[in-house]
Amino acid sequence: MAETLDSARHRKGRRILWAHTEWSMPGIRSAQLEADLLSALDRGEISILYQPQYSVDGADLLGAEALARWDHPTLGRVGGATLFAIAERADHVAQLSRHIAAKALAGAREWPDSLRLSLNVTPADLAAPSFAIELLSLIRKSGFAADRLTLEITEQVLIGDLDLAKTTLETLKASGVKIALDDFGAGFCNFRYLKILPLDYLKLDRAMIDGIGDDTRDLAVLQGIVAMAKALGLEVIAEGIECEKQRALIAAEGCHSFQGYFAAGPMTQKEFVRLAEA
Repeated sequence: MAETLDSARHRKGRRILWAHTEWSMPGIRSAQLEADLLSALDRGEISILYQPQYSVDGADLLGAEALARWDHPTLGRVGGATLFAIAERADHVAQLSRHIAAKALAGAREWPDSLRLSLNVTPADLAAPSFAIELLSLIRKSGFAADRLTLEITEQVLIGDLDLAKTTLETLKASGVKIALDDFGAGFCNFRYLKILPLDYLKLDRAMIDGIGDDTRDLAVLQGIVAMAKALGLEVIAEGIECEKQRALIAAEGCHSFQGYFAAGPMTQKEFVRLAEA
């Protein structure tokens, strides 16, 4: 039986646990998957999809979050969470992360200048003292403006060396890169991060959004978080917006922007460019 990704991450002593049954194909060993991943980087099997992000009223396209997918020749399409779980076991996370960043930046170079790109940062990224220098080098080579890039970090990424993370993010922010604390509400909500880190955005996990249309307590929590973010000078991005009622509520409460299937799901580079040009 497939396990959720969160439970799989906390299991010990096994090479890999599948987060979804469609990927748990018989005869595919984790060692083979790890070897396949290394070859996939050379064969171009790792693709980038972009999920559009909109102004809270839905009128303006603001940019997109880059999402990695692995088009495995046997398994088919493997999502980003499972892809990075495999890379972590194979010790290829840093290589995969740089590969994704380079591809996403190259694609975003074709976008209109008004649009932003959001990239996810891994624990391996922030644990590397050279990460800021290497990323800024990638940005320069891509031709994409650093001040149009947002890095999304999660609490899980920050559990290690918080002082190193702070220094790295301050270096990147000094070059114009914006910083978002991602998946807020999905973990322990360590408010110390809000005080210490050079943040620009607070990105709410969909768990903080799901019940706001039906549960007054969920709405009250949203109101409290938005008020706190405003007091700290942070703009709030809502993730996982699935219906007009949710969009209207986050707009009324003062969120800055949103993404979710209500507006658009992940799409290819060509589809996103057509959307932007429309």
